[in-house]
This record gives sequence, C-alpha cells and structure tokens, in this order.
Amino acid sequence: MARLAQTAGLTDIQEEILATVRTFVDKEIIPHAQTLEHGDTYPADIVEGMKEMGLFGLTIPEEYGGLGESLLTYALVVEQIARGWMSVSGVINTHFIVAHMLKQHGTPEQKEKYLPRMAAGEVRGSFSMSEPELGSDVAAIRTRAVRGDSGYTINGQKMWLTNGGTSNLTAVLVKTDEGAEKPHQNLTTFLVEKPEGYGEVLPGLTIPGKIDKMGYKGVDTTEMVFDGFEIAADQVLGGVTGQGFRHMMDGVEVGRVNVAARACGIAIRAFELAIEYSQQRKTFGKVIAEHQAIAFKLAEMATKVEAAHLMMVNAARLKDSGQRNDVEAGMAKLIASEYCAEVTQESFRIHGGYGYSKEYEIERLMREAPFLLIGEGTSEIQKTIISRGLLRDYQSRG
Repeated sequence: MARLAQTAGLTDIQEEILATVRTFVDKEIIPHAQTLEHGDTYPADIVEGMKEMGLFGLTIPEEYGGLGESLLTYALVVEQIARGWMSVSGVINTHFIVAHMLKQHGTPEQKEKYLPRMAAGEVRGSFSMSEPELGSDVAAIRTRAVRGDSGYTINGQKMWLTNGGTSNLTAVLVKTDEGAEKPHQNLTTFLVEKPEGYGEVLPGLTIPGKIDKMGYKGVDTTEMVFDGFEIAADQVLGGVTGQGFRHMMDGVEVGRVNVAARACGIAIRAFELAIEYSQQRKTFGKVIAEHQAIAFKLAEMATKVEAAHLMMVNAARLKDSGQRNDVEAGMAKLIASEYCAEVTQESFRIHGGYGYSKEYEIERLMREAPFLLIGEGTSEIQKTIISRGLLRDYQSRG
C-alpha cells in the first residue's frame, strides 16, 4: 500500500497545492520548529512564506483575490502544516474561520471590505466565544453590547483568543438585548478591527500579554477586555443582530474539521518519528522494530492514523457538498484528537528515555497533542453533539 493518510479522488490542482505545501513543511518548518517552539517565538518568516504561497486566501473566492479552494483542500493543507508544527496551523486556523463566516454571512459591503485583504494576508483574523467563567456553555456569555445613538458600547472580558495579539480583525460573540426567550437568540457577532499588539490597543479595548501555555508555543493566546468600547452598527456580522450563535456555530463546525486535520498531522508525525527510530535503535542484538511488542504498536498506530484521516476527509467532503455535517465533524474531531493523543504517547514510549529529552521532537508533540482534546469543544461536547444527531436521525417511531 501507499504511505499513510493518502486521499483518493483529488484534482491535479489539489495534488499540486499539497506537494508544494509538503515541500515547504519539510524545508521551512520542521528544521526550525524545535528552536522556535522552545523559545516561544512567533514564526514570522514561516508566516511570510505562507502569505507568498497564498495560503491565507486558500478558501476565499477568486472574485475577492483568493484561490477559491474547498474545505477539503484546506484541511489537507492544515494536516501537512501541523505535521511540521501545530502552532503554524494555528496561525491560519482562526483566520480561515473568520473568512468563512464573512463569506457565508457577511454583508456585500463587509465582504468587499475585508475578504480581499484577508486573501492577501494583510488582514489576519481571530475569533472569540469563550469567557473566563464560560466553559462550553456559550449561551451563558456575559460580555454585552448596548445600542446607543451612534452604534454599540461593549463591556466584558473574552478568553482564549488564538492570534489575539497578532490579528487585526476579531469576530467577537457578545450578548445583545433582543428580547428572545432562548439565550442563544440574544447573541450577536461583531467584527472588531484593531491594531496588532498588546496593552490598550484602542480606547476601551485591551489585549493583555500572552498566556503562557504548556504547549502550542509560538502562536499567541490572549484575553480581550472591553471597557466602554465603542463600535459602529455596521460592524455587526451580516448586519443583523441575534444571529451570532448561528454564525459562530457554522464557523466552529468547519473549525472542528480543522482541529481533526491538525490532530491527523501530529499523529502522522509521531508515527513517522516512531517508525524511523524503531529501525535505528537496537536492543538484544536487533533493531527494536523486529521485536513483536514494538511491531504491534506500529501496526496499531498506523491503523489509528488512517482511520482518523479518513473520517476527517469524509467530514470535509460533506461540508463541501452543502450537506449538514455536525455529526460527522464531531466524530472526526473526537476520534482524531483521541487517537492523536494515543499515537503520540505510543511514539513517546517507543523512544524510551530519549523521548523525555527536549533534543527529540516527540517531546514537543507530547505537549501539543493534549490541546486538541480541548480545542473547538472537548471530547465530551463532541459526544453530546454526536448523540443528539443520532437521536434526531434514528428517532423512534413507536
């Protein structure tokens, strides 16, 4: 068989894009990832390289200066980038989600204003739902926007913004007074333009310093604090209030495919490191790959990588076809993130004591993999989404 995680039925253009990205990852990301990650250094040169390749506009329609590619193409690109260093994929993930939300729900004026500059990488997106006391209960958002004569005033605190300091356009989900009985119908998405950087970047808008994390280094994760921040009414996504929850869930749905792709990328890299090391390291007179205990680990790891990749591809293709894919995206995110953690740990065990050394790449992957169990909804949230979808589709007729 061919190497793992191959995708059937790709176009010549998709194959060309992936070959270009794979070469970029091997030459420009993997050789530098360890140094940048250990220094928690933003990968500025790598990001410039991605801009030159047009990756920031990969899914933005051609009429706005993008490449007009599918979610599947994007997911496969992310898989390759995460194989090199997950933090780099994080740089474009939130950008992609905001671009998708604008493409699907923005007004014509908002699309014209932002999408061409997003395609060029001049405007870089981030998005914010979570809050310090929120967890997974999005309907319990407290940050509030109050309508005034000239627009809205926002007060509150948002949490866990990937690219919070390095982005200059943030899609923010806040509460508005719609008078609806259901909490999620009182939520609105605002498009907040801001300068890059930290501190009080605009009157009433503060981006505190980076949150120090166990892994996922290099890419910045921040809070966002609103204190009497004034914003114009035309910055409401789609021009209609009360639709924010729907807008964000659409974005998160494609984000779950993205997280599944990142998990696949890390798992692929962990497997590559394990199978290479197992053919070099010798014990008891032979390479450890010839010991059945290690050979069986490799077989199980490869099977998990392949299964996760296929489910991720299926979820992306469903979304591209216009079909509902909340269950499939949830399944892909669930299995890919869980298998990623398992494959990475097995690779770590195969490396033995060397895996605990920062000199070896697997040490970094061990700190990155757990993030994917949480990002875009925990495994428990995915199980809730999946079970609700199953009960909907298999509703008893009795």
